[in-house]
Amino acid sequence: MKILLVIDMQNDFIDGALGTKEAEAIVPKVRERIKSFDGAVLATRDTHGADYLKTQEGKNLPVKHCLKGSPGWEIRREIAELIKTEPIDKPSFGSAELGDVLKALDKTEKIESVTLVGLCTDICVISNAMIVKAALPEVPVIVDAACCAGVTPESHRIALEAMKPCQITIENE
Repeated sequence: MKILLVIDMQNDFIDGALGTKEAEAIVPKVRERIKSFDGAVLATRDTHGADYLKTQEGKNLPVKHCLKGSPGWEIRREIAELIKTEPIDKPSFGSAELGDVLKALDKTEKIESVTLVGLCTDICVISNAMIVKAALPEVPVIVDAACCAGVTPESHRIALEAMKPCQITIENE
């Protein structure tokens, strides 16, 4: 089984509180990648509460975003309609639960590869790629660079370069 992980394709990261033109530009590419993917599609959703500004992340990034239940927290409609499973809510950059989910899936049906797409390359994509690599060290982990965007184009590029020595394959640079 092949897995496609759609990381945090939420309104606040696309054109909301932390949105960028680069994030907006990948929406149709991510949509097409999901539609053409031959395998299981899973998603993550950055999820914060009303106490966000009191958290370590909130103190370092004092911009309220992805508050549970808000429009910004929702996965972009045209992406969400293609995802058949409930997203994995995560309170931080990486999701330990995602690693557990993948290990459990691998026990029932061998995972051949895991491909990541989404936002932001330099924060949540790289964090979750590392979690996948740790959870399934013998499974190829792939990041589709054309279906990712970072906080800035430069930080996107740096994150892609950082993943390569960790044996994460970067496609479509």
